[in-house]
Formats: sequence, structure tokens, C-alpha cells
Amino acid sequence: MSILQYFEEKQGGTLPKEYREMTTSQMEERIREIKQILGDKLFIPGHHYQKDEVIQFADATGDSLQLAQLCAANEKAEHIVFCGVHFMAETADILTNDEQRVYLPDMRAGCSMADMADIYQTDRAWDALTEMFGETIVPLTYVNSTAAIKAFVGRNGGATVTSSNAHAMVKWAFTQRERILFLPDQHLGRNTAYDIGIPLEQMAVWDPIQDKLEYEGALEDVKVILWKGHCSVHENFTVKNVIDVRNEHPDMRIIVHPECSREVVELSDDNGSTKYIIETIENAAPGSEWAIGTEMNLVNRLIQSHPDKKIISLNPSMCPCLTMNRIDLPHLLWSLECIVDNEYVNQIKVDQQTAEEAISALDRMLARA
Repeated sequence: MSILQYFEEKQGGTLPKEYREMTTSQMEERIREIKQILGDKLFIPGHHYQKDEVIQFADATGDSLQLAQLCAANEKAEHIVFCGVHFMAETADILTNDEQRVYLPDMRAGCSMADMADIYQTDRAWDALTEMFGETIVPLTYVNSTAAIKAFVGRNGGATVTSSNAHAMVKWAFTQRERILFLPDQHLGRNTAYDIGIPLEQMAVWDPIQDKLEYEGALEDVKVILWKGHCSVHENFTVKNVIDVRNEHPDMRIIVHPECSREVVELSDDNGSTKYIIETIENAAPGSEWAIGTEMNLVNRLIQSHPDKKIISLNPSMCPCLTMNRIDLPHLLWSLECIVDNEYVNQIKVDQQTAEEAISALDRMLARA
């Protein structure tokens, strides 16, 4: 037993040893049996970034909000085993009814970006920023955030955004107030605001560790306040990666996710949400060449699904999202076995007040979708 395994078992609520000793074929066969037993009572949503070993058992694949909405629409499902990360399961619990239970197979499957904005930091930042700017700020949060942050945005008149509708939501926010606070991903916020015409010189950055605003100009010029957070996967795509692809593959088009840095997005041929990237590759001409700047499990799946096209990762050294990869066959099987045994392990619950405030932020977005 490794040191990590020892401490996991001592903490409780962690994978029992027996699942580590099963073969892949044994686990796959048992998962199929349980899916047959539970039938419509079970729904397994799988995020695009999940491993193939897990995604093969997903009843639906998609982005986080899309999957949460599918969970809410599937009222027959009593048990939802969300193959993604913690904030995604929270959103599913917020949107589903009280009779439905949502589970995360491995509670260690978090999101480094979401964790870069906790509610205590955000409350302190809001107090400081409203002292600087008065009541001129409306908060927006990427759906890749905790339920507590969604609730904060909801009770302060703001809304959630996705990478697909960020442009529309930032435009909406400027009809509400003079300035926006964009949580928790500075890159999506910066790229979106720049696209709609806000110059970089009017964007400041709030550092939640230092509790200070990073800006060198006059405060009255600030239009966008970006939270100093980022996706640990997408920030690893660099300008050098773009230059290398241009030199080695001159006919290759580069498409990246807007969670990449401004410099990388600016040098690429196109950028868009995960859904947009998938659809772009699907609609591309046979023989076309693509370098994709997004999570490696998805890139590999696109490579396998489109043998008629030359597809590579923009960063050849990129690894899959480590927290997404916490969900594996042993944890998925364990979660399903617990449901069969009427043991509700790793259930995700969001308290009613947080859920109601978060829903108000989601509703403001969905009303403009």
C-alpha cells in the first residue's frame, strides 16, 4: 500500500482496496450489469475531458452546464453519477429536484481554477472594490466556479457565463453597471472583453492572495476587473508552442480554447468553447490539418474520431487534466456498487439558500441564451 492510499483509507469515504485488485474486464462487466439493473433510475453524465475508460459508460457527454441541464431534464433518474469535477456535480445538484441524488465518484476530483476563488477571498475583494468604485460593479462568474461563488454573483445582481455565451453576457453586464468583476478565469474574461472592444489598458487584475488591485492607470479608467485565476491546463499552451507549429506545419490551422492566454489566442487562427472546437473539427474538410489547444483526453478523442484529418495537440508535452483524471473505472464502479447497496457515498449536496442564489445567477444567463 502506498502512503497516499494509506491516508486515503484512514480518512474514510475513499476507494476500498478490493476495487484496486479487480481487472479492467471485471470492472467493465460489473458496470454494465449495474447499469442494466438500475435502468432509467441511473444517469451517468460524462464531461468531454474524461478518460475513455469512463466516457464509454456515459449516457451523455458534453460541457458542464449542458450536462447539468440534461440531469435536470431527466426526471426518471433517481441517481446521477457525475463523471466530471466537483463544481459540475454541484451545478447538477442545484438544478435537479429534491428526489434526485448526485454523486461524484472521487471527491478529490476538483478544479484548480474554481479553487482559485473561494467565497472568503471574494467577499473581501467585493468589500475592497466597492470601496474603490462604489456601486458601479456587476459580478460575472464563469460556470467553472463553486456553488458559493455562483451564489455570491446571484445575490449581487450578476450572472454566470459559459465560454459559448461569454460575449453576450459581458455585453449584457455593461448594460447593468459601468464595470464588471469577472471570476475566476482572467484569461476568458480578458479575451472576451477584448473581443467586444474593451482595450487592455482598461482592464485591471484583482490578486486574491495579496488582496490588491493590479493596475497602473487612473482608477476611473477601469472597465473590467479580472480575478487572478486560470486553468492549469490551458495556461500551459504558450506562444512558443504556436511558433513551433507555424515553423513545423505551415499549412496547419491552430484553434484554441479562450481559457488560453491573450497572447496565445491572438496568435491562433481561431478560438472557441469546447463545443465550438469539436464542431469545427467535425465540419473541417478531409485532409485539413489542425493543432488544438485544449485538454488532452479530448484532443486524443478527436484524433481517433477523425482519421481523415491531421490533428495534433498545440503543446506536444501536454498531459490530461489531472483532477478530471481522478475519475477512473475503480471509482466509477465503487460509486455504482454503493447505489445498489443503498449506500449514498460521495453525494454532493448544496444547501437551499446557496442553491437559490446560484439559480438566480444561472437564470439571468439562461434568459439571454
